[in-house]
Amino acid sequence: MALVVSAEYYDLYPAPHAFTPPNVPGGFGRGPYPDFRAFSIREYGNRVGVFRVMNIIEKAGLKATLAADAHVATTRSEVVTTAMALGWDIAGHGVSVTEVIGEHLTEVQERDYLDRSLTPLRQLAGSKICGWHGAEYGESTRTPSLLAEQGISYLLDWPHDERVVPMATPNGTILSLPMSADLDDVMAHWHRKISMQRWCRSVLDAVQRLCQEGVNGGRLLILNLHPWLIGQPYRSSHLEQLLQQLCSRDDIWFTTTDRMAAHAAPPSPLQRSPLETADMTLR
Repeated sequence: MALVVSAEYYDLYPAPHAFTPPNVPGGFGRGPYPDFRAFSIREYGNRVGVFRVMNIIEKAGLKATLAADAHVATTRSEVVTTAMALGWDIAGHGVSVTEVIGEHLTEVQERDYLDRSLTPLRQLAGSKICGWHGAEYGESTRTPSLLAEQGISYLLDWPHDERVVPMATPNGTILSLPMSADLDDVMAHWHRKISMQRWCRSVLDAVQRLCQEGVNGGRLLILNLHPWLIGQPYRSSHLEQLLQQLCSRDDIWFTTTDRMAAHAAPPSPLQRSPLETADMTLR
């Protein structure tokens, strides 16, 4: 099991070419005015919420992966350096949450996007960035290949089997580590409007099921947490209680996504699910 904390910057004035999903969480769709509300709640996440979440995770004795976009790395570098000081993994997370990868980009433009996303993180981390989580889970058909070209070894955008799936690309193999989209706090609380109590119960139910099935081979559960949302005072206490309950179990390997990818091995044909035996080759 792994935790991903997504630190995202909301640009009040995105570049003219930038694609922003109309329902990007935190706002109500872009209007004919600067969306100070959406900007402020996102800034709260990077100024207050992220450190509250870090403290909760550290108090539980766990490590996590910080997925940070380029604007967070340049405008809130203390978020990245604090995560590094805690021994967390650092993963790329695009340029900003208001500039998302899509098929509208040419290959040259997407390669430039990835360069702009990863360079600030590499300058801060001083080491290789192994993982990638696209802003709003966004990818084009070229993204896995271009990430492999960049030296990225795994991505977190495909919510498929609860197992690592190797993807063949023209630039080599990249691993897909599936995050649980339904248990993503934004999906659960912002979009589906479920209560914190029900979300905690859902996570615990998922863990119980996966531990039972994991007797015949490991299963993954990767939770995506957003500090602007889960870092709010009235939500963070539920996260703290949830982690306490999870840590009381003795059948979970708590790790980070870098370590999860490093320990992953291609499954044997007999272990593969229908999705894994399907054509996962990206051309």
